[in-house]
Amino acid sequence: MQSTNGGAAALAIAVPAVGLVMGQQLRTRRVRPVGSLLTPVVFAVLGIAGIAFGVASVVEHHPLTALPVVLLVVSLVVAAGFGAARARTVRVWCGPQGEVLRKGTAATTGLWLTSAGVHFGLGLWIDQTAGAGVLGAVSLYAYLAIGLGTQNLLVRGRATALRRPAATGQPNSGPYVR
Repeated sequence: MQSTNGGAAALAIAVPAVGLVMGQQLRTRRVRPVGSLLTPVVFAVLGIAGIAFGVASVVEHHPLTALPVVLLVVSLVVAAGFGAARARTVRVWCGPQGEVLRKGTAATTGLWLTSAGVHFGLGLWIDQTAGAGVLGAVSLYAYLAIGLGTQNLLVRGRATALRRPAATGQPNSGPYVR
């Protein structure tokens, strides 16, 4: 029998985290070399703890089989794919003082919402195939870490490409260069 209390608690904690991340995406912010990786690292730590808790919640009732583990890995690969897709929708440009700025678009928000829905569905599938526990529900933080980390790394790469021409004295044209 599957427990829903753990999933409800995980959802109650995760919804504000996802909301905070999505809200940050829509603000104009500087692209920082290290700062953009801080949030994914925090989510990774929470994700590892969540997955450990999720595995323990399953093995408390019976051994963990291969299918939920495979689905969990698929979920995390999907997170990276959504992160890469979202990175392409983030506007990156040089500001008036030569700083590189970023801002998510409506497409970024749409991909975040779609990604959250996909993870929710995969989480239910993981929990269903596990037969007990909340492995799928509590893997959200790992999903966020991988998706946001992928997105931020790719946006940082675009920002680095913008900084190079500025360092050589070549002007960048237009408000949104990449």
